Formats: sequence, C-alpha cells, structure tokens
Amino acid sequence: MPNPISELNNHPRIFCIGRNYAEHISELGDADAARCVIFMKPTSCLVPSGDSVALPREAGAVHHEAELVVQIGRAGRGITEKQATDHIRALTLGLDLTLRDLQNTLKQQGAPWERSKAFEQSAPLGAWVAYTPDIKLDALEFRCHVNGELRQHGHTQDMLFPVTRLVSLLSSTWALQPGDMIFTGTPKGVGALNPGDTVQLSSPVLGEFSWGMV
Repeated sequence: MPNPISELNNHPRIFCIGRNYAEHISELGDADAARCVIFMKPTSCLVPSGDSVALPREAGAVHHEAELVVQIGRAGRGITEKQATDHIRALTLGLDLTLRDLQNTLKQQGAPWERSKAFEQSAPLGAWVAYTPDIKLDALEFRCHVNGELRQHGHTQDMLFPVTRLVSLLSSTWALQPGDMIFTGTPKGVGALNPGDTVQLSSPVLGEFSWGMV
C-alpha cells in the first residue's frame, strides 16, 4: 500500500468518532449516550509511523487514544450498512491525541471539542493495509503500549457503532470521497503521555506502528 499521508487525495477529511466504547465512556465519567460524537481534524494533524510527535507541553495533559482507522475508497452518499464494505479501501491504526484538561473544560462549557482534538500532530497514523472481504471488521483486535507497558487492549466487537454503521451514518450527512478517513473511537485505558515516551500500536491483522514523543 502507498504511504498513508503523501498518497491521499487533495482534499481528504478526517472524521473522528467519540463515545464508541462503553467502558471508555465510563472511565471518563460521561453519561452513556444513544448517539456517538462526530468531530473532524485537518490533515495537518497526521504523523506517519516512525516520526516524532511534538507534544504541546504547556496545554495540560495529552492523552493517547488508540483507534482503528478506516479509509474510504469509493465515493458515496446515503450508503446503507450493507453497502458500506464496498466503499472501504484500507485499514490501519492511529492515535487520536487529546488535550484532556482542555476537553473537560470545553465539555463543561458545552463548546465544540476541536481545540482539544485538532491541534497540530494530534493524529499519528499507521501504514494502510488493503481491506479485503476476509477481514472481519467486527473481529479486529488491537493494543497500545507506552514504553512497553500495555495501556489499551481493544476489540472492534465492543464498538457501540460498528464500522459499517459509521460509514452509513457519516454518508447521511457528507458525500464520502476516496481518501477520507474515519477514526472509529477508542477503548478504555487512555492515559497521559510525556516527552521521551514511545507509543506502539499493534494488531495481528494490521501490523505494528510506533511514534516517539518529544
């Protein structure tokens, strides 16, 4: 597969899903919601595997959120859940880095999350793996280690909104285009990162990716 960043189309969108794993909702003390949260990041947030991530050191706690990431390969609007897999090109793992203190403040204010989610280098992204029908989207396992310590262990069967439903949901509002990405939400175990840390994401199906924090 091509480089995950340099080969994207000219105007891809990064769609991000919040509150998609029940235990993560609980660990943050959020109320269980019937609907997930959707927000977006600019492509300037992307950082390929092997590169360093510059943490915003004066902005409070920066938390790792390990996620399955889906890339759209075929344009569509009003896509049904049954049609969704026909529109998926590739899969990888990524990090939705979050300024947790700022996010908590924004939640209390009822304000959008972008300032806490869409800062520079807040979306480290692994290399794409081509999606094929033999890959079971509801049976993907992934892990996040920080300095060799297991922090997150996720399984897509635990998603409140499965991948096919997310593709359908997003396409009901936006005409999805080739190159668009969906960060599908994070399981429990999020935590703070510090300069000098190394974050590794791994999956038996999708491979291993890592970033150094500076």
